[in-house]
Amino acid sequence: MPSFDVVSKSDLHEVANAVDQTNRELGTRFDFKDSGAKVTLKDEVMTAEAPNRFQIEQLLEVLRMRLAKRGIDLKALELGKLQEVGQKAIQAITVRQGIDADHARKLVKLVKDHKLKVQTAVQGDELRVSGKKRDDLQAVIALLRQQEDFDLPLQFVNFRD
Repeated sequence: MPSFDVVSKSDLHEVANAVDQTNRELGTRFDFKDSGAKVTLKDEVMTAEAPNRFQIEQLLEVLRMRLAKRGIDLKALELGKLQEVGQKAIQAITVRQGIDADHARKLVKLVKDHKLKVQTAVQGDELRVSGKKRDDLQAVIALLRQQEDFDLPLQFVNFRD
């Protein structure tokens, strides 16, 4: 029976490269000279530090541009609360990996509402879609690609006949 998996993954190596490029650019820009503004990456969490809120916003704009050039979908980023502590502003940015339970339920409901002849199963942080015909699976992929209001980047992998 044909099947495929719906996943939401970001290449963390490319994220690390984008963070390095952002820090290099911040070192050369006149408005960030000697300000101590930087972005650090630990596991799947980036931390942006700058002297004030305005510079955090400028830093995030540079980071978004670098991530987009490296092929990282900006929907995968989850911005934390901006904290201003003394002379420093800090914001955490999480790179979401996998499809959580709420998003998986929304995807399953969407597929079932369109009455396509496929079965969906949540397997950890991914969604398995299987059906009797390859055309039904391609219809599901087309349906999920049309969803612009969905706030996770989706990839379709492991297509088997």
